[in-house]
Amino acid sequence: MGNLGDNQCLFIIIGGIVGAVALVLVIVLPMSFVTLEYHEYGFRRQKSTGWVDTSKVYSGGKHFLGPDYEFKTFKADAQYLNLHNIRVFTRDKLEVSVTAHAQYFIRKDELPLLHAAYDIYYEDVMRSSAVDAVKGAIPVYNTTELRTKRQEIEAVVYKAVRERLGGECCRPNCNEYKQACPERCISRSSCKDSDKGLNVDVKFFQLTNIIIPNDVIERLMENLLLIEKNLREQHIQNATVVRTKTDGMVADIKNQAKEIRESATAESQKIKVVSEAEYTGAIEVARGTGLKKLYNSLGINTQEQKNSFDYLRTLRGLDNVHMTVDFQQRIAGNIG
Repeated sequence: MGNLGDNQCLFIIIGGIVGAVALVLVIVLPMSFVTLEYHEYGFRRQKSTGWVDTSKVYSGGKHFLGPDYEFKTFKADAQYLNLHNIRVFTRDKLEVSVTAHAQYFIRKDELPLLHAAYDIYYEDVMRSSAVDAVKGAIPVYNTTELRTKRQEIEAVVYKAVRERLGGECCRPNCNEYKQACPERCISRSSCKDSDKGLNVDVKFFQLTNIIIPNDVIERLMENLLLIEKNLREQHIQNATVVRTKTDGMVADIKNQAKEIRESATAESQKIKVVSEAEYTGAIEVARGTGLKKLYNSLGINTQEQKNSFDYLRTLRGLDNVHMTVDFQQRIAGNIG
């Protein structure tokens, strides 16, 4: 009976121990599983000491950490940068207000670097860095270009903000988003921690408003009017120079035309005189040949006869001389 009592006591003790262990497990095991939301990243943190293990980054889900551990969480979804009325100077030294918005995502693989640099107090750093990027990108444009090159300016400012916050390294997956691996990005093998920026991806950017104050617009209009006046004066001066050159060219052309006309007139007179001389010479040669044949045909041999014939021929060629043959005088003379 004594042995039986001892065994019962032993069973009771063992059962108590097992029950206590089971009770502890029932209490401790649920406490050892910690839930991380789908939109969060986390590091394991010890509750009792506050020590944070950054060797592993956890994603959303239920994880077995132990009863003395919890998650130190970071946002895994989009975080917003709203940059309202950032005052910047343009290339022509005029101040404007720029409003822009960006959406960035923490890089899971670089979360230890972000934690080491800023812990959970990174949002102000992101905003101030984005503001600096905007202020550095805008001054390459003048006030007029801010109105006429909106799409180009948005791309330039986005690039500045993206590189300031995200660095210049290529992402492991270039298909992750549109600008994951921009042109001339640093390869992963050559990328240093200092090249990774603030360890976030700026995936989206919107340049929503550029406000030019009234006084700036007035100054701009004054500058534009001054430019237009200078251009007008320059055009007037150029027109005067061109007109003077044109008048000179016209005078030269007129002088050339006059010289050509006078030269042509002189040449025509020369040709006319030569032609008349040649004409007269040809006629005289033909006349001499004809007279020679005529003299031979009529038997005119003496110079006296030739002179008489030439005299009669000359008289016949005169318009105011009329030659007639009168036989009456001779007949009357013979009768008498």
